[in-house]
Amino acid sequence: MFSRLSNPLLILVPAEFAVAFGSLYAGTWIRFGLNLQAGELLVGPVLPRATSFAVCMVLGLIAMGLYRARQRPTFREGIARVLVGVALGGLAFVLFFYLFPVYNTGRLTVAIAMIGTFLGVTAVRSVMLRLLDHNPVKRRVLVIGSGRVAAKLGMLRRRSDRRRFDLVGFLPGSDAERAFAQESGIGPLFESENDLQHLQFDEIVVGLDDRRGTFPTAQLLRLRYDGVAVRDIVDFLEQETGKIDLDVLHPGWLIFASSGHTRWGFRAAKRILDLLAGTALLCLSAPIFLLVAVGVWIEEGWNAPLLYRQRRVGQGGRVFELLKFRSMGVDAEAATGPLWAARRSDDRVTRTGRVIRRFRVDELPQLVNVIRGEMSIVGPRPERPEFVEKLVAGLPLYDFRHSMQPGLTGWAQLNFPYGASVEDAGEKLKYDLFYIKNAGIVFDLFILIQTLEVVVWGRSMSMAGTRNQDATKEGEPEIAKMPAAVQRKRDVA
Repeated sequence: MFSRLSNPLLILVPAEFAVAFGSLYAGTWIRFGLNLQAGELLVGPVLPRATSFAVCMVLGLIAMGLYRARQRPTFREGIARVLVGVALGGLAFVLFFYLFPVYNTGRLTVAIAMIGTFLGVTAVRSVMLRLLDHNPVKRRVLVIGSGRVAAKLGMLRRRSDRRRFDLVGFLPGSDAERAFAQESGIGPLFESENDLQHLQFDEIVVGLDDRRGTFPTAQLLRLRYDGVAVRDIVDFLEQETGKIDLDVLHPGWLIFASSGHTRWGFRAAKRILDLLAGTALLCLSAPIFLLVAVGVWIEEGWNAPLLYRQRRVGQGGRVFELLKFRSMGVDAEAATGPLWAARRSDDRVTRTGRVIRRFRVDELPQLVNVIRGEMSIVGPRPERPEFVEKLVAGLPLYDFRHSMQPGLTGWAQLNFPYGASVEDAGEKLKYDLFYIKNAGIVFDLFILIQTLEVVVWGRSMSMAGTRNQDATKEGEPEIAKMPAAVQRKRDVA
């Protein structure tokens, strides 16, 4: 039996690390007339230089979202992102050996290595991403259940959604589930445990609509101790989609789910990271502050206010004043009151505002909020009090977002665009809950690095997915217009 891979993309990281590592060796070899020993005598040992170069290249590719499990770039987008990722990695490497001159490698050597890395990574990706889509050693998953809950797995139809597993089939838990599956085309179906004896599967996912009296405790316990992984569908979807699906969430799941966001060590390390990163970014962004000020004053006059203060809800439900560069006209909401931020064609936004919004520059003053301790670098984005009251009443677990400090950037911002409706707020909530449950310093650094992807490409979300529909210019959220699935879940909260 093949060894199953929980995440086939883990193959991609060492493969591309090796490409970058070998490219610096090749660059040194070419630069010094096909004589590697001469290069080491003149420059120094290649091994530490190649290792640091490869690390910088991988970080650059991470920043472009190229290690996302569910990435689905077009060919041109993939090429462009590799190119920018290699450029960012090269810049990081140049900064590295300026900080540590002892590891100076030479500009021509680095240039040759960057070209080699770009060509090598492009070639590796063109082959390996196709192999990952048709991976012969994916985890084989059997689903216990075939009703509405289990149907969630059938909705993961794209190849990028199923890179890490194959569905073997479904075992109905009741006659009602069997009838639902036959009507909905869910399959293949297995009628009894005897049908499973000749099947090969590595993992069982429990997705029963009703577990009372139908939960196969004895059978699952036997399989569990035979080495078969047994998981709840909530946990499975969390791992495969990067969010917590509220439609299948059962009461009490979050109570017993482990989470590191309350540990004092994490909170202390997160505060140190906020102070260091916030101060450094505030200093580095000083020239951008000046450019924005010039743009605002040229468009609206020297007396136009540069900053905008807006009330937002922070940790524990406390309200604070969030700072932003003003991207709308003065008193833009005086006549209308609070409105959702529209994704496109928002008449309230100035010309300068469109530019700074596109590249998220309008958020930079919030670094002051971070240093004050009102916000963190990474966390759920804070919402306005006018909307929070209605969202808490209408969306299950929405108030749970306030168990952490709000963030300048976050997991939801990498996966979903600006919220423009209650439905959008519910979708972003799934990503925020995933972040809170899986909070950690490494995860924070991963999100922070990948925020460069959004900034560089000037998009409101990353390559992980797109939603192309335009936002309507709605007013305050209307709970009556909430999706039926969300309305059904209100009782859970």
